[in-house]
Amino acid sequence: MNPVEVLRLPLSVNLAGFVELLQRMQVPHRVSEESGEQVLWVPGEQLAADIRGLYEKYPDGDPEQQLQLPPVTQPKAAGFVQQLRESPLTAAVLLLTFIAAGITLLGDNFDTIRWLSWMDFHVQGEYARFVPWPDTLAAGQYWRLITPIFIHFGILHLAMNSMWYWELGRRIEFYQGKWLLLGLTVLFGLVSNAAQFWWAGPSIFGGLSGVLYGLLGHCWIYQLLAPNRAYQLPKGVVVMMLIWWVICMSGVTELAGAAIANGAHTGGLVMGCLTGLVGGALARRRR
Repeated sequence: MNPVEVLRLPLSVNLAGFVELLQRMQVPHRVSEESGEQVLWVPGEQLAADIRGLYEKYPDGDPEQQLQLPPVTQPKAAGFVQQLRESPLTAAVLLLTFIAAGITLLGDNFDTIRWLSWMDFHVQGEYARFVPWPDTLAAGQYWRLITPIFIHFGILHLAMNSMWYWELGRRIEFYQGKWLLLGLTVLFGLVSNAAQFWWAGPSIFGGLSGVLYGLLGHCWIYQLLAPNRAYQLPKGVVVMMLIWWVICMSGVTELAGAAIANGAHTGGLVMGCLTGLVGGALARRRR
């Protein structure tokens, strides 16, 4: 495999700490001097992309502890406890989701659901009487803009969404940082909730799926523009998720009795593609 240039820096820049980090990670590399500059080489463009991202985070290396490759690139998967330590924001969002699932009894406790839903409501017999949206905002209940993402209806709904947030969230947290993941989660939550309200009107909805489609779109488009191993999803995942989105949009699932938040899925996916486009374009330009 031909060597690929990763970094070209002045001789005054001390690369010793970063080179030591690469040695501990057992990354094949070499440093050469060309025209008064030092050049770092690795075999392959894919590895070069990962090392550039690593240098942005740890230009001086990390002499205090041995860093590990992210779970998606390690030959052997890290233990679950280690994965939690490496993905604190992902774990925190899932913890809030599980707490909400517990206090709402997975969608059966409407007394607690009404405090997390997009609009306040009161149950009267078999119907829900919603408080007008302007009145909700006037009461200062702004948390409702985001909290519907923590509501889940049934164990399968919770399990599927949690699994995919764990898978996608960890990738973004490793490669672009926990604060970027937090910002994307809040952004996709706001957009998907608003889109679902616009799509279906006053209703009781919830779940992380709108956020998940946002994270999927972000990784998908970013990877097309600036390939990296962290966002290299297993083959067929994007196609499968898009096919499921089309099936839900067709109305087949509603005929089967399953209520799907199509507005949330669509809003999250569109916004995720936009953030992936911006982030990927900026990363491509830096390279």
